[in-house]
Amino acid sequence: MTTPGDGPAPTTRARFGWIRAASDRVPTRWFAGIATGIFLAGTAAFGGLATAATPGPTTLEAGDEHRNDQLAVTIRRAVLVDEFPEAGVFVQDGERVLALLMDVQNTWIEPLPAYPGSSVTESVTVEGLPLEPESVARYDDATLSPALQPGVPAQIVFAWAVEASAFEDGQALTVTVNDMTLYTGSFVANGQWWTDPVAAATIPIALEDIGAGG
Repeated sequence: MTTPGDGPAPTTRARFGWIRAASDRVPTRWFAGIATGIFLAGTAAFGGLATAATPGPTTLEAGDEHRNDQLAVTIRRAVLVDEFPEAGVFVQDGERVLALLMDVQNTWIEPLPAYPGSSVTESVTVEGLPLEPESVARYDDATLSPALQPGVPAQIVFAWAVEASAFEDGQALTVTVNDMTLYTGSFVANGQWWTDPVAAATIPIALEDIGAGG
């Protein structure tokens, strides 16, 4: 029989001694990691680690410039016209041409080709139209699929053939300008290219019906 002050029985002391010995062999950083894990779990439970909301695209007006490491883009007009062969689009019965006129400047260090499916056309889209225009042309000399030289401003046209009844004068369109990411190839793929469009700016614009052209 033990009396007060005698301390734990030998068996009890042996048990606690084993626990102390085991804890002495655990690296201190393990305790820090366990404490951190408990803290993170508690914080997450209360929403303290919620991911910050990603900013959405900015809203611009026609005539405003959006500039990134690939292009500077200014949307000028969206027009509906009976025909526009100079832009490289030829309509059939019941069709008209919807054309988007914009100023662009290649802000990169290499020429950028502008043709349907290129990184230039991926950089600008119009809600309600196919992602890629049917044709791209310079507005000043009607060059089709022009190459945009670094630092040289150009005015170009994206053009689509559309059903004549699908659009009307004054109709609101939303143009989106995308930021692209530059990738550098290695091993199998060589060179550099722009891809992965992400919406950076939206431009509401009213469609102008100019009939036979003007």
